[in-house]
Amino acid sequence: MSMSTSSPEAVKKLLENMQTDLRSLSMECKKKFPPVKEAAESGIVKIKTIAARNTDILAALKENSSEVVQPFLMGCGTKEPKITQLCLAAIQRLMSHEVVSEAAAGNIINMLWQLMENGLEELKLLQTVLVLLTTNTVVHDEVLSKAIVLCFRLHFTKDNITNNTAAATVRQVVTVVFERMVAEDERFKGIVEQPPPVQGNTNRRSVSTLRPSAKDAYMLFQDLCQLVNADAPYWLVGMTEMTRTFGLELLESVLNDFPGVFLQHQEFSFLLKERVCPLVIKLFSPNIKFRQGSSSAASPAPVEKPYFPICMRLLRVVSVLIKHFYSLLVTECEIFLSLLVKFLDGEKPQWLRAVAVESVHRLCVQPHLLRSFCQSYDMKQHSTKVFRDIVNALGSFIQSLFIVPNAGNIYCTYTPLPHSSPAFVVGGSGSGVSGTLTTQAAFEYRGTWIPLMTVSVQGSAKATYLEMLDKVEPPSIPEGYAMSVAFSALLDLVRGITTMIERELAAEEEAAAEFREAHPDQEWKPQPGAHLVWEEMVNACWCGLLAALSLLLDASTDETATENILKAELTMASLCGRLGLVTPRDAFITAICKASLPPHYALTVLSSNLTAKNIQCMRTLLNLAHCHGAVLGTSWQLVLATLQHLVWILGLKPGVGGALKPGRAVEGPSTVSVFYNLCIELVFIFLSSRYLDDVSLHHLINALCSLSLEAMEMAYGNNKEPSLFAVAKLLETGLVNMDRIEILWRPLTGHLLEVCQHPNSRMREWGAEALTALIKAGLAYKHDPPLAQNQRLQLLLLNPLKELSNVLHADIRQKQLECVLQILQSQGDSLGPGWPLVLGVIGAIRNDQGESLIRTAFQCLQLVVTDFLPTMPCTCLQIVVDVAGSFGLQNQELNISLTSIGLLWNISDYFFQRGEAITQELEREEEALQKQAQEKGETLNRPFHPAPPFDCLWLCLYAKLGELCVDPRPAVRKSAGQTLFSTIAAHGTLLQQPTWHIVVWKVLFQLLDCVRTSSTTADKEKIESGGGNILIHHSRDTAEKQWAETWVLTLAGVARIFNTRRYLLQQLGDFFEAWEVLLNHIQSAALSKNNEVSLAALKSFQEILQIVTPVKDSDKAGDALAAMGVPPVLIDPLSASGPGRPLVRSDSLLERLTRYNGAELQAPPPGEESALEDSALWWSAWNTWYRMGTDSTRPPTGPTEKLSFIPSQPFLTALIQIFPALYQHIKANFSMEDLKKLGVILHGAVSVPISSDASPFILPSYTEAVLTNLQEAVLTALDVLQKAICVGTENLQVMYPAIFEQLLLFVEFSCKPPQYGRMETKHVANAKYNQAEWVALNYVPFAERSLEVVVDLYHKTACHKAVINEKVLQNIIKTLRMPLSLKYACPSESTWKLAVSSLLKVLSIGLPVARQHASSGKFDTMWPELANAFEDFLFTKSTPPDNLSIQEFQKNEAIDVEVVQLISTEILPFANFIPKDFVGQIMAMLNKGSIHSQSPSFTEAEIDVRMREEFSKVCFETLLQFSFSNKVSTPQEGYISRMALSVLLKRSQDVLRRYVEDERLSGRCPLPRQQVTEIIFVLKAISTLMDSLKKTQPENVDGNTWAQVIALYPTLVECITCSSSEVSSALKEALGPFKDFMQPPVSKVQNGES
Repeated sequence: MSMSTSSPEAVKKLLENMQTDLRSLSMECKKKFPPVKEAAESGIVKIKTIAARNTDILAALKENSSEVVQPFLMGCGTKEPKITQLCLAAIQRLMSHEVVSEAAAGNIINMLWQLMENGLEELKLLQTVLVLLTTNTVVHDEVLSKAIVLCFRLHFTKDNITNNTAAATVRQVVTVVFERMVAEDERFKGIVEQPPPVQGNTNRRSVSTLRPSAKDAYMLFQDLCQLVNADAPYWLVGMTEMTRTFGLELLESVLNDFPGVFLQHQEFSFLLKERVCPLVIKLFSPNIKFRQGSSSAASPAPVEKPYFPICMRLLRVVSVLIKHFYSLLVTECEIFLSLLVKFLDGEKPQWLRAVAVESVHRLCVQPHLLRSFCQSYDMKQHSTKVFRDIVNALGSFIQSLFIVPNAGNIYCTYTPLPHSSPAFVVGGSGSGVSGTLTTQAAFEYRGTWIPLMTVSVQGSAKATYLEMLDKVEPPSIPEGYAMSVAFSALLDLVRGITTMIERELAAEEEAAAEFREAHPDQEWKPQPGAHLVWEEMVNACWCGLLAALSLLLDASTDETATENILKAELTMASLCGRLGLVTPRDAFITAICKASLPPHYALTVLSSNLTAKNIQCMRTLLNLAHCHGAVLGTSWQLVLATLQHLVWILGLKPGVGGALKPGRAVEGPSTVSVFYNLCIELVFIFLSSRYLDDVSLHHLINALCSLSLEAMEMAYGNNKEPSLFAVAKLLETGLVNMDRIEILWRPLTGHLLEVCQHPNSRMREWGAEALTALIKAGLAYKHDPPLAQNQRLQLLLLNPLKELSNVLHADIRQKQLECVLQILQSQGDSLGPGWPLVLGVIGAIRNDQGESLIRTAFQCLQLVVTDFLPTMPCTCLQIVVDVAGSFGLQNQELNISLTSIGLLWNISDYFFQRGEAITQELEREEEALQKQAQEKGETLNRPFHPAPPFDCLWLCLYAKLGELCVDPRPAVRKSAGQTLFSTIAAHGTLLQQPTWHIVVWKVLFQLLDCVRTSSTTADKEKIESGGGNILIHHSRDTAEKQWAETWVLTLAGVARIFNTRRYLLQQLGDFFEAWEVLLNHIQSAALSKNNEVSLAALKSFQEILQIVTPVKDSDKAGDALAAMGVPPVLIDPLSASGPGRPLVRSDSLLERLTRYNGAELQAPPPGEESALEDSALWWSAWNTWYRMGTDSTRPPTGPTEKLSFIPSQPFLTALIQIFPALYQHIKANFSMEDLKKLGVILHGAVSVPISSDASPFILPSYTEAVLTNLQEAVLTALDVLQKAICVGTENLQVMYPAIFEQLLLFVEFSCKPPQYGRMETKHVANAKYNQAEWVALNYVPFAERSLEVVVDLYHKTACHKAVINEKVLQNIIKTLRMPLSLKYACPSESTWKLAVSSLLKVLSIGLPVARQHASSGKFDTMWPELANAFEDFLFTKSTPPDNLSIQEFQKNEAIDVEVVQLISTEILPFANFIPKDFVGQIMAMLNKGSIHSQSPSFTEAEIDVRMREEFSKVCFETLLQFSFSNKVSTPQEGYISRMALSVLLKRSQDVLRRYVEDERLSGRCPLPRQQVTEIIFVLKAISTLMDSLKKTQPENVDGNTWAQVIALYPTLVECITCSSSEVSSALKEALGPFKDFMQPPVSKVQNGES
C-alpha cells in the first residue's frame, strides 16, 4: 500500500469522498429506488461509525468492505446509466485504496458480470475489472477466472471500441496474473515447504503443488492453450467465443514476458512441452505443405492455404519459444528452426518468406542465443546442425532472390513500406552517375535489380510484417524488402557473433595477463570449452556467410551497403585469424581481395581501371592489413598479392625507403584524393608492422618473400618492368622493425640477396637498393645494447654486404660499394670488428667487373686509408694492405692501380708513425692467438712466421709491393718498384735484424728472379698503342722493352739497398752468398739482350762497388759519395743515358780520371771496418766483371743473319769505365793472366759496331777527329794500368809489352778496322740512318790516339828491360808499316801523316837504344822491318787522290823529304853500328828516289810540280852526299853509293837517247805524256848532280863518274831539237851548270883511282 493512499490526509479525503458518493447515490435513488437510498444512508452511518471507532481506519473499512460496498452494488443493479456510473466510480475509488476484501471483490465481480450480460457500461466494466485486479491480489480462483472471462466476452462484442479496449484489458489482466505469480515466488524465495495434499480433481492433478497465484497462472495458461487449439477451457468457464489469433498473441506475450515462470516451475515446463509445442506444430502444418503455384487438381486432397494472421503469430510464438526455451525444448526448437528455414523456401508465398526472414533476423541479433544453438545442436552428435542451417538458409534465401526474383510477383513500382520511412537514398558519385542525380540503393546481379531499404536499426530486428497484427489478408511485400531484411540479418549475425567472441577473447587475454603477473613461473592454461564453441560457431557459419556476402558484394551498387558487407567480411577474417582458423580466414580474405580488383582483371592485366567499389574493397583490404596484421599469418600472401596488383594498376613505383610514389600522372579531382588516400593507407600497413608480434612479423616477411619470388619468376626472360612491390615493402618492413631486426634479418636479407642475382636489371637494382638501405639503417639505428657492445649483431648486419660480393652483376656491386662508402662516411669510426668484413667487400674486385665498379671500390679504400686506419683493430691492417694490393693488381683502370700503390706508401707511413702502438696491440693479439693455438695443440700459422708480428706487417706490405712490381703493366711495375724501394729505404730501420734476412732473400731476390724471368721471356712484338690514343715511345713499344725498364728499376733498387744498408746486412752471416747472388743478377742483367737493362746493370754494379762507408739514412747517397771522392761518373743518376737519348759528354774521361788520380778511395771512418775491404768480395766482383766483359764483347760466330744483339756503346763504355775503380782493389794480385783477360775484353769492346740509327748520337761527324766515350774509356783503362805499373814494383813492369801490344792492335784499326765476327759493316759515311744496318766506327781517331799513347809510353819506357826484350820497337815499326805503306790508301789522310811523325819520334828515341844494344842482337830483326817501312812509305803503291791540291802535294812531299832527312841524320852517319844489308837497302832506296817517282795521273799543267822534284833532289843529294862523303867508314859504303851513281848516269843517258830517237820518228805527233815527264825528270836529276859535283870536294869524286857526266853532254846537245817547251826549259837548266866545268881543272893530276 502506497504512502499516498494511506496518509491521514488521504484517508480523511477518502472518508469524505465516500460519504459524498453515498449522499449522491441516496439523492439519485430517492424517488425510483428507495431500497438503494436506504442502503446508502445506512452506509454513511456505517462509515462514520468505522471512522469514529478505529485508529486503523483503512483496515476497518476493508474488514467491513462487503457492507460498505453493498449500497453501490445495489446502485449498479438499478441498470440506470447515471447511477451505475456513479457506483462504478465509487467502487473503483475503494479498490484504489485497497479496502476491498475477497468477499467484497467476489460480489463486485458478480455485479459486473450482470452488467456485462446486460450490455451496460462496457468500457466502465473493463476499467473496473482492471482496477480491481491491478490494485490488489484479493481476487483468486473462480472469481479471477470469472473476471477474465468477462473481459474476453467484452472483446467479442459488436462495438469496435469495446472490442479493442477489452483486448487490451485481457492482455493486461493476463499479465497481472503472471506478475502476481512472479511476486509470490519472490515472497517465498528460499522457503522450502511441504507440498499440500493432492486434491481429487483430475483436471488439476498437476496443480496441487502450486501456490495460489501460481495456480491461477497455470490455469489461465492451460486454458489459453485449450482455446487456441479450439478445445473447451477448464477454468475460464463461461467463454462464448475465442479467436486463434488473439489466443496466440496472448500466449506469445506470456511466454515472452515471463520465461522464468516456465523455466522454474516444472508444471509450467510440462505445459510448454505437452501443450504449446504440439499446438504450434499442428497449426503450422498448412504452411509446411503449401506450395505456391501448385494446382489443387494435381493433389489428391485440397491443401489448406496458409493463413497470414495465424502464420505470422505462430512465427512470433516460435521466436519467443526459441529465444527463451531452447534449453528446455531441445527437440522442439530443432523442429521449429527447421520449419523456419523451410519457410524461406522460394516456393513459399512471398509474405510467408518475408515474415520468416524477419523471424530469422530476430534470431540473428542474439549472438548468445546463437551460441547456445551451436552448443545445443551443432556440437552434439547425431543432431541437426541448426546454427549452420540457419546461416546457410539465409544465404540460399538471398541467392534465390536473385535467381527467382519475387517468385513471379515482380513489382515494377516501388511500394513504400508501412510503418517505415522510405528507403534511404545514397549519393551516387561512387556508382558512376554524375553527382547531381541521386540513385536508389540496390543490389544488381545478372540483370536482376533489387532495391535496398532500411528495415531496422543495426543490431535490432525491428520487424514489419511480424507486427502486422491487424492484417487479415497477406500484405503485398515491396520489392527488395525480403532482401533488405536478409541483408540486415546477415550483418547483425556477423556483428553479433564477432563482437561476442572478441569480447570473450579479450577477457580471457586479460585473465591470462593477470595470471602471468601473479604466477610468472607457471603456464596459463585457458578453458578449452570456450575455444571449442567459438571455433565451432565460425566453422558452422563461415561457408554460408561467405557465399552470401560475396554475392551481395558483387551485386551491391551502394557505397554504404558495400561498406557493411566488407566490414562483415573483414571482421570475420579477423576473428578467424584470432581463432587460428586458417581456411575460413583465407576464404574471407580471398573474397575481399577478389573484389578489390576489376572484374576480368586477370584477362586484361594492367589495362584496367579501378571502380569505386574496387577502391572501397581495397580500402577494406588495407584496413585489414593495417589493423589485423597480427592475425593474417599465411594469408598475408593473398593480401600482399592483391595490394601488388593495386600498385600496378595505380602505376606506383618504389621510392626511397621502399615508399611507393605515383609513376604516372593521375587525372580528375576525385581520383586524385582517392589515389593519395590509398597510397597513404598502403604506407600505414607496413608502418603498423612494428606492432605485430614476432610470429606475425615472420608471416608478413615470408609472404613478401613468396610474392617477390613470384615477381622474380615473372620477370625472367622478359624486359618488362618487373613488380617491385614486394621488394619495396620488405625494405619498408625491415626499416620499421629495426628494434628487433635480428629476428627477421636472415630471411629478409637472404631473399633480397636472391633478388640481387636476378637477370632483370630493374629487379636486381631494387633488391640491392633495399638490401643496402637496410644495412645502412641497421648500422645507424640506436640499438640497445649499442652495436659497439653487440659484435654479433654488427657482423650479422654487415654479412649480407659481404654476400653481395658473390653477385656477378656490376650494377649490384656498384650499389654494394656505394653502400660501403656511405657506411664509411657515417659509421666508419665505429665499425670495430666489422672491419674485416667491410675490407673484404672493398677488396672483392675482379677484372671482369669494369672500371666504374673498381673506381667506387677504390674510393672506399681511399677513404679507409685516409681516415680510418687509426680506428680499426691493428689486426685488420694486413687486410688493408692486401686490399690495396688487389687494387694495384686489377687491370681495368691503370690510374687506380697507380694510386693504390700511393696508398700503400701512405699505409707504410702510417705504420712508421704509429709503430709502437701497432707493435703493442699486435703482440697482445699474438699472445692470445698463441695461447689458443697451444690449447688446441696447433701451431700458429701466419705469413712470415716467426718474424715478430709488426715485422710481418711490413713483410706483407713488401710482398704485396713485390707482386705489383711484376704486374703486366709497365707503369704499375715502375710505380710499385719505386714505392717498394722507397719504403724499405725510409722505414727499413724499424725492422729487427733477423727480419732483414727475409727481406733480402724472400722479398728482394725473389723479386729479382721474377723480373729476370719475365724480362727474358717477354714478347718482342711491337705494341701499336697504349690503349686509347696514347702513343708509345719507340723505346717502350714492345713488352720486352717495357719489362726492361722494370728490370732496370728493380736491380737499381736492390743495389741501392745493398749500399745503404750494407753495415746492417754484413752482420747477417750470409752476406757473401747474398753478394754473389746480387752479382749474379747484375751479370744476368748486363748480359741481357737489352741495352737499357745492361747499361743499368753496370750502373748498379758501379753503385755496389763504390760505396765504402755505410751511409746512414739521413745522408743522401750522392753527397756521401762525393764526399768520399768517388768520381761523379760512377754515381750518375740511372736515367743519364739510354737508347734514344744523346749522351751528354761533359768533360773527357781522361780529365776525370786524372782527377781520380788512381788514389785509393778515402779510408772508412776509424772503428768501422771498411765495408768492401774484404778482397773476396772484390775478386768476386772482378770475376763478374770479367764474365760480363767476355760475354758481351765476344763476337758472334754464326751467320750474320741470325745476329740478334750487339751491345750498345754506352754499355760498353760503362763496362770499361768500371775497370779502373775495380782495379784499385785487386791490383795487388792482378796477374799477367788477368791482364790478358782484360786485353781480350778491351779489344772486343772496341770492335763492336754501332747500329746505324744510334750512330748519329754516338759518333762525331766523320770529319771530326774525336774519340767515342768507349774508346776513351779503353785508353783510360790502359792508362790506369800503365800508371800503376809505373809506380809499381819491378815485377809489374813485365806487363809493359802487353800494354804496347794492346795499343798497337788498336793502332792497326786505322787501316784495318776490326771484324766483329763475320758481320758486314758499312762505312759510316755510306750508312742509311733509317735502316737497321751496322756501322763500323771511325776507328781512325782512336787508332791515332792509341798511336800517340804508344809514342808517349815508348818515350817513357824505351829503356825498360821488358820493352827491349819483347822487341817493342820492332812491333811498333811493324804496326806503323801498314799505314805507311798504304799512305794515300789509308782511310784517313791524317793516319799516315801521324804514322810518319810517330815513326820519326819513336826512332829518335829507339835508334840510340838499338845502337846501344846492337851487340845483344835484340834489335837484329828490327832493321829489315825498318827498311821495309821506309821502302813502303817512300815508294807507295797508292796514288794521290785526284783532288789533291798542289799545295797539299807539296806538303806531302815535304813529309817524304823529312823521312829522307831522318835517314841522312840518324841512320847513315852511324852506318858502322848498323847492319850492312840495311845500309845497302837504304842506299838503293835513295837511288831509286833520286831517279824518278812520279804519279802517272798528273795533268799536263801540274806535271812539273807533281814530279816530287824536291824529294828526288833530296834523295839524290843524300845519295850524293854519302857517295862523295869523305867520312865513308868502309870502302864498301862508298862503293855502294858510287855504283848507284853510275847506274843513275847510265840510265839518264839511255832515257835521253831514246827520247831523241822517238821524237825524230814521231814527226809531228807529240810523244806520250809519260815519256815527256821522264825526260824532264832526267834533265832535272842531271842539274842536281851537277850542283852536287860543284859542292863536293874534287877528291871525293870518282874519275869514272866524271867520265860519265861528260859523256852526257853531247846527248844533251842532241836534245835541243825537241819540240816540247817543257823539255826545252829543263834542258836549259841541265846544260847551264856545265859551264862551271868548261875550264880546265886546277889539278893536273888525273887520278881516277883515288
